[in-house]
Amino acid sequence: MGRAFEVRKASMEKTSVEKSKIYSRFGREIYQAAKNGSTEIKSNPQLKSLIEKAKKLQVPNSIINKAIDKAKSGIDENYINVKYECFGTAGALYIVEGLTNNVNRTIAEVRHCLNKSKGNVGVSGSVDHMFLHRGRFLIEEHIEDKILEIIVDNDIDAVEIEPINNSFLISVEQHNYSYTKAKLEEILEKKLLSSELIYIPINEIRLSEDADKINHQKIINSLNELEDVMNVYHNIKQ
Repeated sequence: MGRAFEVRKASMEKTSVEKSKIYSRFGREIYQAAKNGSTEIKSNPQLKSLIEKAKKLQVPNSIINKAIDKAKSGIDENYINVKYECFGTAGALYIVEGLTNNVNRTIAEVRHCLNKSKGNVGVSGSVDHMFLHRGRFLIEEHIEDKILEIIVDNDIDAVEIEPINNSFLISVEQHNYSYTKAKLEEILEKKLLSSELIYIPINEIRLSEDADKINHQKIINSLNELEDVMNVYHNIKQ
């Protein structure tokens, strides 16, 4: 059928795998949020936030409902949050967050991804101090004075306020995340587009050697293919 067909086929297969990974991740996270809190969306802010994020990424309702029904049924499938601090070549640093029901499997898979690209998994605390742990909130278009008024009136200790296209991005220290999230959800409701905890590198570096760039991309790609991995952060400047 020709080269064009093969390219389209490969692209479709890649898209299908990526979608499957996203669906699996949200299925786990929604189940865990519903299990740990309430299965009622209105009374579980974490569950509500996850569902809104899932819908923006076009996760089917069937995946969302299945995860909630699983929590309602009382099926006890224990997932725990894990974090791995890793090293690549030429000063590359990685923080890998996961959600797993088998820690031994996950660490083995993460270690394999690093080892095959000349990296390794470090001990706890070996990389963490090179990143800032921040809460980040994206707010629908608002006049700047109104954003500042909300921050001041509610004692929100913002580290950064940045206009992004037609929205505002507010960053806070990790220990202020829960309070800020509760306040912004209460005040802004649907105008709060997203909220998340992220890691930001204190210093970014550029990889100058092609071999190091290749190893870095291999690490990112292979980690993102793991079902247990939720987020990967690094200090490489793109």
